[in-house]
Amino acid sequence: MRLANRRKYKQERRKLLTTPSRLLKLILPLTTLDKNSDRKDIEPLALLVHPQQPLSYLERLIQSELPMITAKDGHTEKVPAVHFRAQDSTQDEITADHRKEIDEDVEEGTDEQMVDGKIMKLGKISSSKDKSISQKDKEQIRNDLRGGPGEGGVESYSGSGREQSSEGEVKFVRWSSSTEIGDFIRDAARGKEFAVEIEGSSREIRVGVPSFNDRTHYLRVRLRKKSRKLADYAKIKKECDDLAHRGARHLAMGGLGLLVSWWVGTFFLTFLTPIGWDTMEPVTYFAGLSTIILGYLWFLYHNREVSYRAALNLTVSRRQRTLYQAKGFDLQKWEAVIEEANALRKEIKNIADEYDVDWDEKADEGSEEVHDALKAERKKTKRKEKEDEGEEAEEDERDEEDKEKRKDD
Repeated sequence: MRLANRRKYKQERRKLLTTPSRLLKLILPLTTLDKNSDRKDIEPLALLVHPQQPLSYLERLIQSELPMITAKDGHTEKVPAVHFRAQDSTQDEITADHRKEIDEDVEEGTDEQMVDGKIMKLGKISSSKDKSISQKDKEQIRNDLRGGPGEGGVESYSGSGREQSSEGEVKFVRWSSSTEIGDFIRDAARGKEFAVEIEGSSREIRVGVPSFNDRTHYLRVRLRKKSRKLADYAKIKKECDDLAHRGARHLAMGGLGLLVSWWVGTFFLTFLTPIGWDTMEPVTYFAGLSTIILGYLWFLYHNREVSYRAALNLTVSRRQRTLYQAKGFDLQKWEAVIEEANALRKEIKNIADEYDVDWDEKADEGSEEVHDALKAERKKTKRKEKEDEGEEAEEDERDEEDKEKRKDD
């Protein structure tokens, strides 16, 4: 029992954890110069690294905590070498040089990927029969995609990491020290653990690989907090927006009624009264000219063309601001939380792409209103970026034209 508890303690001291600061915390049991025989007093060593730092940086951190070892000549001392090994993706490679023929529907598929431990087909797949593929056929398809000895192939990834089930004996391959830590962890996530091999040590150190859920835990927690804030704001905002749009529609209907009244009045005075067309003609002329002048003044004041949409948006925005103030809704705070939530979503999406997993963003965003609000803000940002790019392109064209004119002069 005591031995089992000690083994469990040793296992708990070998971890790779994610932190709220987006760094990775590696905990290793390393011995120093005391050379304790029963290894009771070995304190775990915590190392903070960034995913974009190379493995050589982590190697130097570990070496700085290790005692010197005797070189092969038996006289000089040197720093022990440290190597990092992850699961070998070619351990399942087939021995034959020719690939087994598979069903027509699989042959026409363009690609297959490992997603959450399951094989997913990508691309166009056409088949005259609807067949279920056995586990043996799935393994053969995966091996065929990777290729045989001396052949190219397609690598498969999984974001399960330490969460996936054991598959028996696992072979490891040593990685270059120039590899980024994030890339190494992403590839190692196909297995449950990776190994840290220290020169002179009798056994390598196995460390559990963080899965996609582990890597994004704090990010998803923060996204859920932001989503809860947005959900409270979204109810107030939706209520104010609905009232503002309803008021704008009423105003638009009032404008339509005014135009109809003007038309009916002009018709009545022109054809049904002694006033006649001779008097009404200059009245209608000046009314039309006044409308044009007012429209031009609108353009000068608001710096936008006169249109129904522009007038409606202006009316709605003014009404919205009034309702926001009345309801105590802080628009700037809403926009700031929206921006932060979209930034977190983008970061989680990038990690999901690295792990090749499908992330259900709606589950972390909480409600449909929050999801729609974030999506609308992203569309608005993209539209603004396109407009800015168009303006920059026009400015560049004008600058080039000015340069050509100067050259001609």
